[in-house]
Amino acid sequence: MKRYKLFIFIFIVAALFALNKLFLNNGIVEVQDEMTDHTQVSSQKLFDNTWKTIRDNYYDADLNKQNWYRWKDRYHGKIKTDEDAKVAIDTMLSSLNDPYSRYMNKSEYLDQNNSINSKITGIGVNIASVAGKIHVVNVMEGTPAQFANILPDDIILSVDGKEVNGLSLSEVANLVRGPENSFVNITVLRSNDKLTKRVMRKEIKIKTVKSSVIDKNIGYIRISSFIGSTTPNEFLEALEKTKNTAGLILDLRGNTGGLLPNAVFIANLFIPSGNIVSIVGRNGYKYDINAQDTEFSINKPTIVLVDGSSASASEILSGALKDYNKAKLLGTRTYGKGMVQKIIPMPNETGLNLTIAKYLTPNGNDINKKGIEPDIPVEFSIKDVKTNNDAQLQAAKTALQKMTLGNNQ
Repeated sequence: MKRYKLFIFIFIVAALFALNKLFLNNGIVEVQDEMTDHTQVSSQKLFDNTWKTIRDNYYDADLNKQNWYRWKDRYHGKIKTDEDAKVAIDTMLSSLNDPYSRYMNKSEYLDQNNSINSKITGIGVNIASVAGKIHVVNVMEGTPAQFANILPDDIILSVDGKEVNGLSLSEVANLVRGPENSFVNITVLRSNDKLTKRVMRKEIKIKTVKSSVIDKNIGYIRISSFIGSTTPNEFLEALEKTKNTAGLILDLRGNTGGLLPNAVFIANLFIPSGNIVSIVGRNGYKYDINAQDTEFSINKPTIVLVDGSSASASEILSGALKDYNKAKLLGTRTYGKGMVQKIIPMPNETGLNLTIAKYLTPNGNDINKKGIEPDIPVEFSIKDVKTNNDAQLQAAKTALQKMTLGNNQ
């Protein structure tokens, strides 16, 4: 493992140098040396700086065929608070008709940076908004939420007495999080019962990779996200645990993106040479991100599980493996996010995720709004959900057994 970790260090340094520090966060983004701009400016200046940054860096130089100066004129002298600036910037960005470019206030930008650093201080639950209600999607193992017996499908009603109905996910998350070792009271609805849980907040280490050996000779590795800086080490540890298996299932279902070096690093373990992904910039300039020399590679039959939520970094990895015939994709068509974002620190400790380019698979395929079709289409039906039957995983095991049997003949 020491050799693998050294390889990670060398590879990421090389990748960062080659990419001019390009990263991927639900798209490819560039991160400045200093992740946060602590400069304090007036709210009007904050808006003006953001207006200029978008004008000079947005992928579409025509800015969705509009006169960009109209926004500067519209809000000139009218921005009094940072909240005013956010409303104006959000309105301005919406005119680009781009779902991936977004402005983040101080708390939202801090949340993103914490995700990259793979840690938060909270209770250890993932939440989602369903029909306006905040549902607990899953509870992380070994976290305060698990010890407090908070369960998946619990509906959060209030946090420290504040009702969460009508609040955004980020607003609810901010209520739940807080200083380490402090307590938070979570009231949930479970069936018809209201339960209040007193939970101590702790630092939550975000694990992005899980692995196991199934059917005695199949390695199963699930990557839930590429966002964590520890993902490469976690993936290598998973490979170590599954090294004696005949085949590999790589599960990217529900994985919406993460850091570019993570996706490229894992692809490089399968692809020893050649182009892994291409970037096309604002002026049509195209450059390739090529595999680096490595002493370690994966050469076993592999199935990659994908679905409609497999996006961005997941599509970079699965697209590269498909183009090089290093794996068979099984499941449903991927999301189709081929646009590139840049993380730009803005004054007042805020930030901007701005679309600056698009990416192509090694064969030159533009998958934006198209996705990647699986080699082996397998749907996940409502019946499968109700019966807790993972039909796609079962199909992957069957396909992989045929592939390994063929290799042994």
